[in-house]
Amino acid sequence: MDKAFKVIANFNHLSINLLRISIFIIMAWIGGLKFYAYEADGIVPFVANSPVMSFFYAHEAPEYKSFMNKEGELISKNRKWHQSNHTYLFSNALGSFIILIGLLILAGIFSPKVGAIGAVLTIVMSLVTLSFLVTTPESWVPNLGDSEYGFPYLSGRGRLVIKDLIMLSGAIVCLSDSAQKLLSKKL
Repeated sequence: MDKAFKVIANFNHLSINLLRISIFIIMAWIGGLKFYAYEADGIVPFVANSPVMSFFYAHEAPEYKSFMNKEGELISKNRKWHQSNHTYLFSNALGSFIILIGLLILAGIFSPKVGAIGAVLTIVMSLVTLSFLVTTPESWVPNLGDSEYGFPYLSGRGRLVIKDLIMLSGAIVCLSDSAQKLLSKKL
């Protein structure tokens, strides 16, 4: 068993690079989806209710509730409202930024300085995303008659958001690795 642990202990460098690759894949995929209307429509409750991001939209919360399309649904008047709300423009910009962050994290394999920048941006992005648990009412199961609603009952949106704890933790590991590499170059 000791031999196996010694071999596994040497996987640290490989495992951190696999973490960087994983974060990149998630960022590239999620960022890429931001260019599609269904994903842009889906983030509206988060952005509209966020004190950090709501100013990007033309209309205030909770007006969006009357114009939500379900995933896979097309209601033309709702799409027009989202266009006037700047939903798609903001989502495209956000998607580009998320892809950029993913690329910076991935570049940490080759450049600790660039990787550190990507890790810091991932940490900030994760903290903003996690703040949606506090600011977005749709993060919690609504009171529709069942006794199981509100905190701690996460809705589908809330379950999506809470997973950013893993992204936050992974970014901290990547930042630590980049910092160690940068410090070792100075010694």
